[in-house]
Amino acid sequence: MKKSIPDSIVVAGHRDHNLLTAIAGDILWRAGGHDALATKFAIMLRQCVDDVIMTPKTGRRSYDELEKTEKTYIGTRVEIELRAMLHLPKGKLDTVILDHDVDIKNTMGSNWMIPTEAIDHPCILVAADEVRAKCYLGLFVAHPEYLTFGQNKDSKKSVSALGFSNIFWLLFDHPYPENFWRTIPPDAIDRIFLGKTGNQRMANLFREVQRQPIARDVVQAVAQQQDFMRRIRSDNGRGTRDILAREGILLLSGHYDAPLIAALGLPHCLGSEFVSCRVVSQGEAQLAGTYGISITWNS
Repeated sequence: MKKSIPDSIVVAGHRDHNLLTAIAGDILWRAGGHDALATKFAIMLRQCVDDVIMTPKTGRRSYDELEKTEKTYIGTRVEIELRAMLHLPKGKLDTVILDHDVDIKNTMGSNWMIPTEAIDHPCILVAADEVRAKCYLGLFVAHPEYLTFGQNKDSKKSVSALGFSNIFWLLFDHPYPENFWRTIPPDAIDRIFLGKTGNQRMANLFREVQRQPIARDVVQAVAQQQDFMRRIRSDNGRGTRDILAREGILLLSGHYDAPLIAALGLPHCLGSEFVSCRVVSQGEAQLAGTYGISITWNS
């Protein structure tokens, strides 16, 4: 996204204020409030990008490695997922909100391309800044004077400098999850996927990446199996948790093990996240035992 974005001038008295605040209100109601929208939107956007990058299958780690058609598909995927998240119907444009036809535009760059059919209609503007791990969600009426004079070969125009100041922001420069695989050294990724089975890959993952919350989607991608959650549980000594425990490594669930995670001073995990850590003292082993987890500790 652009480094410098002007403050929004969409306030009371602005010609689009009533329309955009009404649409914003409907979106917030559908999402369950601002905080819920921020959480759901950021996770949805991250998944849309990661599902196209497909690191476990392709070895690619970033958006820049995608083919042009794949980058285009992300925009389509965001449109579909956003409608599903907010339970919005399909319309003449991308959706309908409060009886208004609304277009949904996504960018991974610094601007949006507005098609001719969306001119003078409300637009939902979505943006992801992969480098800074920030996301944006804005509302905008595509008046011709808010668009650039130039256009691409498809007759699409971009938002002008004046147009940027006429965006009503729901989320601005909001953190969203960084691409997990960009945080991991390439040699560590290679070691993770050396495993021949789901259990082996899963154990490799939690050996290589400790004291860092790992999302359920990452676990699923590494397991590459339908019943991937079975691999992460204790399983008569064969599960990933059992394997790691014998090595002195705790594998904890944000849903089931939150008190122990907090007691060990590990980063907070969402209910769908997991975190591992090597036990470094008899005291930590005993602490795990008070929560019903038997762990091997070797001084």
